Amino acid sequence: MLLGQLGCPYIDYSNLDPTSTPPPPPRPRAKIIHIAGTNGKGSVAYKIASTLTLAGVKTGLFVSPHVSSFRERCQVDFECITEDEVALHLPSIFDACRDNDIPATFFEITTALALEYFAARRVEAIVLETGLGGRLDSTNIVASDLAVVTSIGLEHTRILGDTIELIAKEKAGIFKEGKTAVVGVDLPMGVMEGRAEEVGCRLVRTRERGGEGGFKDMDFDMQNGEIARRAIEEAVKIKGWEEVRAKVTSSHMDEGLRRRPPCRYETRTATANGKSITVILDVAHNPPALQELMKKLDKDHPGRKVRFVVGMSSDKDLALCASTILGRVDASQVHLVEAVHPRAAKIEDILSAGGPGLSKCHYSLGSRGVGEQTLLALNLASACPDDEIVVICGSVFLMASAREAIGIVEPRDSEFIAKEAGANLRADLQEHFGNRILSEDEDEKKEELGR
Repeated sequence: MLLGQLGCPYIDYSNLDPTSTPPPPPRPRAKIIHIAGTNGKGSVAYKIASTLTLAGVKTGLFVSPHVSSFRERCQVDFECITEDEVALHLPSIFDACRDNDIPATFFEITTALALEYFAARRVEAIVLETGLGGRLDSTNIVASDLAVVTSIGLEHTRILGDTIELIAKEKAGIFKEGKTAVVGVDLPMGVMEGRAEEVGCRLVRTRERGGEGGFKDMDFDMQNGEIARRAIEEAVKIKGWEEVRAKVTSSHMDEGLRRRPPCRYETRTATANGKSITVILDVAHNPPALQELMKKLDKDHPGRKVRFVVGMSSDKDLALCASTILGRVDASQVHLVEAVHPRAAKIEDILSAGGPGLSKCHYSLGSRGVGEQTLLALNLASACPDDEIVVICGSVFLMASAREAIGIVEPRDSEFIAKEAGANLRADLQEHFGNRILSEDEDEKKEELGR
């Protein structure tokens, strides 16, 4: 394995022991930016990687979860890892796990795959998005040059803690001694400052810009752009980043920060019954993100009729998600769907959480299909004389089927990739730290894993 060449230890999943393998031959270490946050971390990662790539810096990008193909998780200069490269690198990782009796999770193996691949491609920089939390996330084995925390919200409370402060502490766990950390504006700064002081990390807060209300006047994409801008500005000041600093110009920055990943308020056009329908895809998957989506819709399309296709993950606040949507439209304008994924919320659970307010919504307990309800929404929108918009939102796990339904053609995983990437692993284990599944009463085990 080549992980040591990237400034991180060989992954021995049983104890993350950096002494478990001989040191690799010396070579220039990749520059690493590590990003955590409740919302925005994927977008910030994408914007930073876009800027570096535009500047001619060979950049590895690790993000999750994927929209249409597993290979999206590992990219170099925005080209996905190929099937041949997956086949080349996965066997050695599986062998190491089997030979050492290591019950690695899907996300740990995917992290190892990405870092192995980036090393083999000899990237100059890596932009690494955490899977969940930060302190115990498998991406936190890296010796990053810069840490970024975008935002903090109540999510994954069973694992991260049930207060904003506890969750903030977990995400600040990616701060590294002697390095710099950039944080967003609306965070519990006492926790951030305490962690920075504890590890000897320089803390930089994103500047508030933009109208009288500053950061709060901006939409999510603009906020993410400002966080990414500050991260890049701080990164190029770091010793050893001189070559990157010489390459990145203001035009690269401006163009890179304008870019956004798929399904982040992505506007498309679909056709139904000969009529063009505006479709917006957005992975607003929790109450804060849905609230921002509603604000953005009101700003961009004031008074315009909207129809929602919605599917959520089971670990979200379904009642608050439902009430947020019903605060914008009548239930007759809502289509409930259920992604084919172990984390998907059952339609029955969304109906129960939403109460009587959802009684008039559209759904099918037979097919539960994303594609079926998306097509129904398009047909109903085409019959509306008011130029109705269709908004597809919620879990990222429904987006591949929704995109296919509106005519977007994208690479999908072959049977080989589905088999190899699955390899007796369950995708729902992505959320679990270390090598154990944490139950409600396993707080002590969580602490043990953090030692």
